[in-house]
Amino acid sequence: MSIEVFKSTTKLAEGMKVECTARSHKIILDEPTGLGGTDKGMNPVEAVLSALGACKCIVARCFARAHKIDLQDFWVEVEGDLDPDGFQGKNKNVKVGFSAIRSKIHIKSSSSKEDIERFVEFIDRTCPVADTLANSPNLVTELTIEK
Repeated sequence: MSIEVFKSTTKLAEGMKVECTARSHKIILDEPTGLGGTDKGMNPVEAVLSALGACKCIVARCFARAHKIDLQDFWVEVEGDLDPDGFQGKNKNVKVGFSAIRSKIHIKSSSSKEDIERFVEFIDRTCPVADTLANSPNLVTELTIEK
């Protein structure tokens, strides 16, 4: 199977608000008022955490039946440790992004504990967002100056 290219366009709106578009879908990202935004949407690092949780939910839904898991309910709490001093340039010794990310999976199922534990290990191995975070892709930036 060939590689599929996914695309997103993000455009700065007023203040810290950013309009994000992928295919025909749009979401608004912003910063909380304490970080200079208007709190009209989650901020980008919250969106990363949400993307991780959502991806694990989708993997669970896609593969539960194949793993013989009785998936009655499933949700993920995700939290990340980030010191804003790194991003704000206040401390050059502080990492700019997350230093740690933790997921807490909640599952309602009549399946055995052992089967569920194996399934959760499968989810963590199979989730594309988790893999992207754990194994950084090659990042390339191209500049276009508009006149």
